[in-house]
Formats: sequence, structure tokens, C-alpha cells
Amino acid sequence: MSRALRIVRSFSDAHPEWRLADLARELQLSKPTVFRLLGALEESGLVVRTQPAGAYRLGPAAIELGARAQRANSVTSAARPELEALTRETGETSSVEILIGAETLILDEMRGGHVIGTSPSVGTRWPAHAASTGKVLLTAALQRDPDLVTRLAEEAGGRLAGFTPRTIRSPARLASELARVAKQGYAVANGELEAGYVAVGAPVRRHDGEVIAAISLGGPSTRFTGSRIRALVKPVSEAAARASQRLGWVMSNDAMPRPS
Repeated sequence: MSRALRIVRSFSDAHPEWRLADLARELQLSKPTVFRLLGALEESGLVVRTQPAGAYRLGPAAIELGARAQRANSVTSAARPELEALTRETGETSSVEILIGAETLILDEMRGGHVIGTSPSVGTRWPAHAASTGKVLLTAALQRDPDLVTRLAEEAGGRLAGFTPRTIRSPARLASELARVAKQGYAVANGELEAGYVAVGAPVRRHDGEVIAAISLGGPSTRFTGSRIRALVKPVSEAAARASQRLGWVMSNDAMPRPS
């Protein structure tokens, strides 16, 4: 069984097809063994041959299984156990959010146990440039659309909307902030959405590494002091990474950010 799984996992973007001899060499198995295993996988539809004596590639059953896995591991279901663990560990409110235009949408949230905290807000939208999750998601979107910040500012009349004196309104300042987020791997919003409210956000990635959501932990500045913000970067980032792994992302050794 383990050898059959090794065969299935050997198909990748870099190697969508394998010839029998090449696959046997890659897996360091005998050709008869690989041929027998491929035959069993072919019967189940997990692999197919491009022609009677041609190369092998993943079959319709593998595609169906992949689709089922993606449906079963939606962003919300992948993040839910991490939100529960994060809030249990820290006592603070955690959430998972996605980007909708220039706003973030809260998909799920776990409320912390403190009297002073945040109220449940699943389905609420926040301006992305003023939220930690929004900064994470805008950073990823900027890589796909280099004109994003300029366009957001133009749509807002030249300057981004302000909510507190600390809100970033200048397009140049936002671009600089997103460059820092890209470098450090997480984002902090300190009194930018609401005075006295602080949040730390980290990216959630799908199987191909693309950022599709963000997990955050937030609370009042009386508890989110500078030293505690730095201490919370690690658990928030690890929670986001584990949610990403449920979505099929394979984390590299140097992927975890270090608090600055």
C-alpha cells in the first residue's frame, strides 16, 4: 500500500507523466513491481496511460478524490480547529477572513473569554487597508496586481479612508507597509481600524502556495502591548500554517516568520 501511495504522489506539476522505466528508477523499485502496482492503480482509475504502451498520468478517480478533498477542506473547516486552539491558548478573539474587493469578510470567529474584547462579527466586512488580515491579503493581491494600491486610492478619491489618526491613508505609505508585510510574513494593525484595538494576522495558503485567507488574533491595546504582540506572532503564524497544510500546502523549513 505504501509503495502504491508513493507512485501516486510521484505525479506533480513538474512530472505530470511518467514512463515505467523512469518511474521505477525514480522510486528505486524494480520495473515488474512498479508495473504491477501501476496496473492495480489503473484498474481503480487512479492512473491512466496516454496510449496503450505510453506514459502514465493521474486518472479520473484521482481527480475526483482531489475535488472531494478540497470540498472537505474548505477554508472555514480548515481554519476552525486552529481558531479554537488559538483562542483557547491565548484567551483572545480569533478569526479567519478573505478579501472581497477592498474589504475583508469574516468567515468564522472564536470569541475570547475576556470581558473587554470584541463582539461576534461573522459576516462583517472591514476596510482591508486598516486591518491586519487585510494587509496580509492585500500584500498577496499586490503580487498579482502591481497597480492595486494606486487603484484603491483612486477609487477612494486619492486618499484611503481614515478611521483613526493611525489609519494609513497615503498610497505610498500603504505600499511601504505591504512591502514590510511581504518581508516579515505577518501583519499588525495597531489602532488603525478602531482606537485601542490591535490585531496580528498571518496568511492561509492553498495547495499551490497562493494566499487565499488570513487568520488573526485581536484585542485591546491594554493587553496587546508591544512585547505581547511579538509573542503572539508565532502562535498566529503557526495556526495559519496548519490551516494551510489542511488545504494541501507543503510548508518549507524557512516559511515561518520571525517577529520584528
